Amino acid sequence: MSMEPLLEQLIESLRCLPGVGPKSAQRMALHLLERDRDGGKRLSSILEQSMEHIGRCSICRNLTEHKICRICANEQRDKTQLCIVESPSDVIAIEQATGYRGRYFVLMGRLSPLDGIGPAELGLEQLGEQLGNHPPSEMIIATNPTVEGEATAYYLQRMAQKHGVAVSRIAHGVPLGGELEFTDQSTIAHAFSSRLAI
Repeated sequence: MSMEPLLEQLIESLRCLPGVGPKSAQRMALHLLERDRDGGKRLSSILEQSMEHIGRCSICRNLTEHKICRICANEQRDKTQLCIVESPSDVIAIEQATGYRGRYFVLMGRLSPLDGIGPAELGLEQLGEQLGNHPPSEMIIATNPTVEGEATAYYLQRMAQKHGVAVSRIAHGVPLGGELEFTDQSTIAHAFSSRLAI
């Protein structure tokens, strides 16, 4: 049995979301149409407004509906600390899990020459200008512990040193409450090589 063209378009449109396959998209579409049309209309309206009005902060490149995001506009934030992250979701994670009160710079990715992602795509020229004009006391590199994340961290470290800015890297290793026998080898190796004196 074939579906109505508009229903097919709705299902196909929902597939643009990460992790949503054909069955999940079909389930979402049918749920909205059968049980929550008001929710669907609200979602449609907010989605349209978001696509139209949300852009990047002119200072940190985080997602915002204003020229400058709330964090950058907050005078109470510590301007001597600058945390470099790969994505807006990293900002949310750090804000929710820590007491960090400094500023951010959001790369919107990581260096990956094979995928055509170089310094220009990550806004590193803009970061270089910030380091030159308003250097923080400390730049915290919070990229992910992947091959690309480590390469990006190394590039950022060189940038910071060029501007005379102290650099730190967030720790990676055995998770709190984890057991060594169940931790993968690369995590153990990284934790062992990054051990700290106590």
